[in-house]
Amino acid sequence: MNTRARMGWTVVVAVVAAGGWWWQGRGGSGEAGPAGKAGAAPHSQAVTLVTVRQQDMPVQAEAAGTVVPLNTVEVRPQVSTTVRSVAIQEGQFVHQGDLLFTLDDRSDQANLEKARATLLRDQATLADLERQWRRNQELLAQNFVSQGALDSVQAQRDAQVALVASDKAAVRAAEVSAGYNTVRAPLSGRAGAIAVHPGSLVSPTGDPLVTISQIDPIGVSFTLPEAQLPTLLGDGDGPQQQRTPLGVTVLRKAADGGEAAPMTGQLSFLDNTVDSTSGTIKLKARLANPAQALWPGQYVTVRLTLRTLKDAAVLPQAALIIKGDDREVYVVGADQKADLRPVKVLNNDGAWAAVSGVKPGEQVVMEGKENLRPGGSVHVAPTAAPASAASSAGSAPTRAGAGA
Repeated sequence: MNTRARMGWTVVVAVVAAGGWWWQGRGGSGEAGPAGKAGAAPHSQAVTLVTVRQQDMPVQAEAAGTVVPLNTVEVRPQVSTTVRSVAIQEGQFVHQGDLLFTLDDRSDQANLEKARATLLRDQATLADLERQWRRNQELLAQNFVSQGALDSVQAQRDAQVALVASDKAAVRAAEVSAGYNTVRAPLSGRAGAIAVHPGSLVSPTGDPLVTISQIDPIGVSFTLPEAQLPTLLGDGDGPQQQRTPLGVTVLRKAADGGEAAPMTGQLSFLDNTVDSTSGTIKLKARLANPAQALWPGQYVTVRLTLRTLKDAAVLPQAALIIKGDDREVYVVGADQKADLRPVKVLNNDGAWAAVSGVKPGEQVVMEGKENLRPGGSVHVAPTAAPASAASSAGSAPTRAGAGA
């Protein structure tokens, strides 16, 4: 029995070995071949592409600014007297030439009347001397008076002419003094707090009667780093006054806390000195403010357009690969190969950047660049489809972002 058992096991082992040899031979020459070839195919990375745009991009500098009136006048009296009446209210908008205050002018009116009376008296004396001078001329022609008598009358006449001229000047001076008692607005603007009331004693050295601030147009004061000075001066392209004023955009908060509509204006002032302590230079913009949306002392954000990059190559900043100070992008060609290309950022504006090193119309990798290698094959990742249409969507991929 032991011999027979050993012979049985030997036959089983032989049969199994023969079957394994036959199966290996069939698999090596049949179905395993294509599978092996498919496993040797190169790996393709799923990515999202975006097309490089060609557009103008403004180069802007942003800074915090303060709204300031272009002109502010402290209205003061030019004579020491008392206030007779107040013609405006606090916070009222006034126009140039509007009546503000009336002061006590009784003393000045009396001086004016006195000067006019003196003028009338001296004019009457001059008229009498004129008649005497003409009469003496006629008498001298008939040899009834001497030349000395005529000369004496003429001297008196000439002196009286000068006296009348002096009287006229005195009348004008008295009229000016009397005019000081009527205070009018020197410019158009909004009046501040009124510091006096009827009966208050005022003087040129005392507190101002009221302060008027011009708010239309209005100014915005801000500072920029001195590194921007060459651009502000046009990089030496001639005197600044011959250049087109730079555009300014002012951003402010709305009543609901959101962003209000931006306001535009022009740069009107560039200081002639750089602040050595802070390394900044002072600037001021001028803006129309008809709706009085800007108020003196208000804090705003200022964007100054320094220049515009014409027909720049623009792409999303998310497509940039940052390596220290270097920037790179993956450019995908017609062969669906990813080429790692260095670029230089010329300017950035929010989510977009103007660069050199790529051309408008080229496609760069937006998403999926983390595991990508230079020269690697890529294919466009399919766009996510709704669950109801997933079965019928097929295998046609969409170039997400290709038209961005």
